[in-house]
Amino acid sequence: MECCLASLMRAPSVSIVLPSKSSRRSSSLHLRQLVGFHPSRCQKMFVPGFGEASPEAKAAANLHQFFTFVAIKIVLAQLQSYNREAYEELMEFVSRNSLNDGDQFCRRLMRESPRHKGLALRIMEVRSAYSKRDFEWDNLQILAHKMVDESNTRLMRDYVKETSHIEDN
Repeated sequence: MECCLASLMRAPSVSIVLPSKSSRRSSSLHLRQLVGFHPSRCQKMFVPGFGEASPEAKAAANLHQFFTFVAIKIVLAQLQSYNREAYEELMEFVSRNSLNDGDQFCRRLMRESPRHKGLALRIMEVRSAYSKRDFEWDNLQILAHKMVDESNTRLMRDYVKETSHIEDN
């Protein structure tokens, strides 16, 4: 509970009155009910504004769309080397249809023609295989941390230079 109270005390608009030892148990429950706080979440940050989905669910949805894009690129590269006609058909379909929604893209591709249905099934197969076997999940985490750290450092350095009028040597 200590880390939970400490994190609440750091919140900008929350003021907490600590109860006496005798009423601590009931006050603790009352505090949790007031702020919607659950001690089991103490180790993680609460991210407001995501509705029913967590930030991780939003990221997964974006990755799902990205995996469709990657699968299309892979299938196109494969077709280009051994089935030029199918390559041209898929390229023409890609030029007419948005890739913003990968499932909608595959749905439309399946209904275009029997030949296009085979291409859609191939894209879905590659998308699944890529996400399960080839995507480097550990590398994603490392790169994301590195990008955030480098970006924060760059922004802070730029701010200090801007506000302190320090010249680059």
